[in-house]
Amino acid sequence: MRACIFLAPPAAGKGTYSNYLIKKYGYQQFSTGDILRKRAENDKELERVLASGKFVDDETIIEILSDELQKLSDDTPFILDGVPRTLHQAQILSQMLEGKDYQVIYLDIEEETLKKRVVGRRICPKCHRSYNVLFDGFRPKVENICDDCGIALETRKDDNLESFQIRLDEFMKNTYPLKEYYDNLGKLYVLDTNLSQEESLHELGEILK
Repeated sequence: MRACIFLAPPAAGKGTYSNYLIKKYGYQQFSTGDILRKRAENDKELERVLASGKFVDDETIIEILSDELQKLSDDTPFILDGVPRTLHQAQILSQMLEGKDYQVIYLDIEEETLKKRVVGRRICPKCHRSYNVLFDGFRPKVENICDDCGIALETRKDDNLESFQIRLDEFMKNTYPLKEYYDNLGKLYVLDTNLSQEESLHELGEILK
């Protein structure tokens, strides 16, 4: 079993890099964010927590993580997107992945770029393709319409500056220290996402060879 773990601040581009690995190398994506947002459709308290930008409790994340990993076959390469976010989650995950082949990719990016990605992000509710109205090359061909599905794009409830700042503060407090944890395990690679997309995707491919 081979895994790639993305460790990154909010809006750093995990979806873009995940899609690259899915299309080019056949990885299967496991996104805790997508799973939690789906659950929140029928859970008002969870919806409130997600909208606030605060972290979901470790117990819920570990439960989801355990359930999803059990569904994977041993020869399926997969991406962990949005987990772990705390040291406790990382320690539990290390036990789950003991003896497995995995790399942890830290997406390094400037804060101002993150803010623009958050406020400009639009998502297709059907295919989940992501766009950004503030960056050339990432806008839809027709304003607010998905290029692939032809339906109206949506803005996530947590894609606002207030929620972003809470999420970023939570990340710096709880998740950023995991860089040292994984570096000590010899699993950490830093990817400079301030490079052009072509350059950073090429670098990611080299790391995972």
